[in-house]
Amino acid sequence: MPSQSKLLGDLISSAGVISITSGVANTAITGTITGSQISSNTLSNTVFQTGSVENYLSAQGLGFAFRNRIINGAMVIDQRNAGASVSASSANAVTYTLDRWFYYATQASKFTIQQNAASVTPPVGFVNYLGVTSSSAYSVGSGDLFIISQRIEGLNISDLAWGTANAQTVTLSFRVYSSLTGTFGGSVKNSAGNRSYPFTYTISSANTWETKTVTIAGDTTGTWLTTNGIGIDLNFGLGVGSSTSAAAGAWAAGNYVSATGATSVVGTNGATFYITGVQLEKGSTATSFDYRPHGTELQLCQRYYQTLPFDAGYVSVAATINTSAARGPLFQLNQNMRVAPTVTLPTAGSGAGQLHYTNSSGAVPATIGTNSVLGTQVNSFRVEGDGYTSAFTAGQAVMLRVGTGAGASIIASAEL
Repeated sequence: MPSQSKLLGDLISSAGVISITSGVANTAITGTITGSQISSNTLSNTVFQTGSVENYLSAQGLGFAFRNRIINGAMVIDQRNAGASVSASSANAVTYTLDRWFYYATQASKFTIQQNAASVTPPVGFVNYLGVTSSSAYSVGSGDLFIISQRIEGLNISDLAWGTANAQTVTLSFRVYSSLTGTFGGSVKNSAGNRSYPFTYTISSANTWETKTVTIAGDTTGTWLTTNGIGIDLNFGLGVGSSTSAAAGAWAAGNYVSATGATSVVGTNGATFYITGVQLEKGSTATSFDYRPHGTELQLCQRYYQTLPFDAGYVSVAATINTSAARGPLFQLNQNMRVAPTVTLPTAGSGAGQLHYTNSSGAVPATIGTNSVLGTQVNSFRVEGDGYTSAFTAGQAVMLRVGTGAGASIIASAEL
């Protein structure tokens, strides 16, 4: 099937009329186009809501891929933890939890994070959510901040033209559930942290899923990356001090992650904050959540993080470089990554779940040295073992293997 942009270009006539065959009983969708808007449209004489061409086509199942700039907004992918609870034990560091979502906290161990925490019923149309539970009643200081965030790659927001006179309006929508009520805060900001838009939303009923919408006029100033760096940083505050909070509803020249006076989740022991269906899209109206096939969502996540799991036993054939070192073939990554990733290998050794080379007869060397990563590219890398004392013959075929008793994983990360 041709790309959507080509389809539109082919089918919009000089009179501004679009005609698309839907594929359902050869039914045609027709509408009058004015600029990028559908002013009238019919499907078998049924009138549909007017709106942007992109939103209209998406609603008819002919949508543009990636209407939602958030990846894993439905919280379905959790490669790192497979649904296990994570204690926010790292302070002053970006720590990823569910795929693409990280927390940042100035104090350690003030909350836990888990996919489907406490197993409450998700909102209609969803099966997963990101759940935060406060671990203590902490009084947030002026310099403290506790946030859940996602960094959107600049390549995925280049059409918004932020930082120019043509900056596009965006709409943020999400489903939220909390044991607390009141005014909550968040923000969008740039990579330099000198342009921020704090926003607020109100949770009216405790322990009830509510849908929230925030419309943000595009920033006409500042620098917004359109490269493979950080384009937009989206933040949800869990407790943010005055030094990184500002008035809601306006662009500010500073590094702000929430709005002044917002509710602190970490201020109440046992308080909960659950979120799902997070969508950031171009336009001033929130549309239905942009579901993507599970495999597609996983591939989008794997651009930034992926694991290569191995069962206990032989992993690959390799060759010795000399009597103490061996070099394996290229490992191919599941998906091209944003940049050449940082690759983390299992611990070197012959124990359960450890990685080591064996000689041609399969015997484990008496001394196992270190394993390192060589030649890392966006789609591949090699594993070299060195310091295997007098274990090999130069030019010999050897095996890379995982020690029996447990499997192991190689991890590749190219997070923003």
